[in-house]
Amino acid sequence: MLTPELVRCRVHQGALELTRWSAKTKERAKTLASEYLALAEAHVGKTRDELRQEWLLIPVAPAERRLADGLMKLIEDAGDFGSQIDLPAAELRREVFLEASQRRRVAAPDAPFDRERALAVVAERYQTTSDRIEAALYADLKGAERLRAFGPLSTVELLDRYELGQVQAVFLRAVEVLADVRCSSPLAYRQLFNKLKFRQLLYHIEATAKGYRIRLDGPFSLFESVTKYGLQLALMLPGLLECDELELEARLRWGKQRSPVSFKYSHRGHAAGAAPPALSDDVERLRLAINEKGGGWRASACGDILDLPGLGVCIPDLVFENGKRRVYLEVMGYWSRDAVWRRVEMAQRGLPAPVLFAVSSRLRVSEAVLEESEHAALYVYKGSMSPSQVLKRIALLAKR
Repeated sequence: MLTPELVRCRVHQGALELTRWSAKTKERAKTLASEYLALAEAHVGKTRDELRQEWLLIPVAPAERRLADGLMKLIEDAGDFGSQIDLPAAELRREVFLEASQRRRVAAPDAPFDRERALAVVAERYQTTSDRIEAALYADLKGAERLRAFGPLSTVELLDRYELGQVQAVFLRAVEVLADVRCSSPLAYRQLFNKLKFRQLLYHIEATAKGYRIRLDGPFSLFESVTKYGLQLALMLPGLLECDELELEARLRWGKQRSPVSFKYSHRGHAAGAAPPALSDDVERLRLAINEKGGGWRASACGDILDLPGLGVCIPDLVFENGKRRVYLEVMGYWSRDAVWRRVEMAQRGLPAPVLFAVSSRLRVSEAVLEESEHAALYVYKGSMSPSQVLKRIALLAKR
């Protein structure tokens, strides 16, 4: 993925604008991409630093530097880099340097320091050879990683990733993103909303005349976990691009000074076919654990959308069924207390079905706020959700 520093753009009258491809620039990008890809394919088995040195031998004009760096970054991301040596590099450096230091202190004109002997002594301790010790000394550094495999990746695919990567990099500096989406079917909407849940994003959804408006909190609206959350927001972009129509508007903090700017982006595509709801790892573990208990309640991935006009949309993760009784579960995670209070307001206004909201204790919200609600309850958990505690609350909620 690209970083914000690699985005080709300008700020004009408070708005961030991506630099459009001219015919000349597009052709130059194809040439660079083709040459960089060819070198990557030829350098399988060599180190990352060796590949970078070969790339830098290709002449690039100053105006092309950001484009070239972006293409190289995406090629590195696509490659399988890793160390081929299983010896502990940091530990070996300490052992070799200590051994060499001791030998230098006792060295004399008639018995000079012997580098090879120092390596041999350490090699004996690890029951290996001096060559392997020397090769492993800096094997843990990023530049020493070897390209184990690469491809297939075409020039066209690389340039497509570059264009997508620029918008994703913009998201890394977002305070808030508004996305007006239109899909051709209710199942396509549900698939999109599933991805929001899977990425554990902070969102608020409202129905509009043409579709839905999704309000997403950006990483710069949070006080912690900015990098991790920003990455999840950026990875959500391909899902948004699957809508038939997409209109994006974002508030950003851009540049070294983190100046406030706006950004707009539109896309026309075709909604993908509906797929089974995607569950995050913790929700899937909960579902499996509950169903393995063999009790009366069965949990399954939810395909419903609970719409409360004027307040927004609730997107449950699981639906629990026991005969004709049906209760929903939405996992709120730990990003924001505001999202929890929005759900509390929805519950107080009257949800169309019983819902249990699971909230991390890190958000410092009490279960007592929904004790008297007829159609909703809060489950505050530490660490991971307890299947028995969830079932207990589901059963209580079903009786209200």
